Amino acid sequence: MEHNIYIYMAIMAGVTYLIRVLPLTLIRREIKSTFIRSFLYYVPYVTLSVMTFPAIIHATRSPIAAMLAFAAAILLAWFGRSLFQVSVFACIVVFISELFL
Repeated sequence: MEHNIYIYMAIMAGVTYLIRVLPLTLIRREIKSTFIRSFLYYVPYVTLSVMTFPAIIHATRSPIAAMLAFAAAILLAWFGRSLFQVSVFACIVVFISELFL
């Protein structure tokens, strides 16, 4: 049995197209439910978090080093540092903590 890559690509293109088009065609009027509106508001943030957090943990040799860098990055971001400063400091924390762990 030979697998044709173009069939897989066509199916994935169709699924992607349907996921994007169905909400536009099925929901024609404004959503008035506050629960659904708040749910849809937070979906992108949750999706980004779910994809990013495991990548942070598995990006280093030690999960402890990753968690230390993650905590340091959250603290710096909380106090209003720039994205560049947060990422550089997180890299420094990973480097130093992996020297000692």
